[in-house]
Amino acid sequence: MTVYRPVASAAVLLAAITVACPAYAITCESGYQRVQGNLIATPYCQDEYLAQVARQFGFKTSGDRIRGNPNYKREVCAIAGRDIRVQSICIESNPTGRTGRF
Repeated sequence: MTVYRPVASAAVLLAAITVACPAYAITCESGYQRVQGNLIATPYCQDEYLAQVARQFGFKTSGDRIRGNPNYKREVCAIAGRDIRVQSICIESNPTGRTGRF
C-alpha cells in the first residue's frame, strides 16, 4: 500500500494541531475559573479579567503582561482598581487599600 505525500503531510499536520490544542483549556468567567462545574478564583483568570477591565479604561494590555510584571499590575490597579469589578483583585497589588493616583 502506497501512502501519498499530501495525505501523509495532512496526517502529520492534524496530529500536530491535536497536540497543540489541549482539551483541558482554561475557561474563565469574570475572574473565576470554571473547574468541574464550579467557579474558583485563580490568579490566571483574575489577571485576565483585570486586563479586560483595564482595556475599557484605555490600557492596551493583556493578562500575560499583568502576570509577568507586578509593578505594571500596580500601575493598572492605580487606574482601573477603582472599578468595583476588580477591587478585590487589586487589593493584593496595593495592600494599603488605596486605589487611584494621589
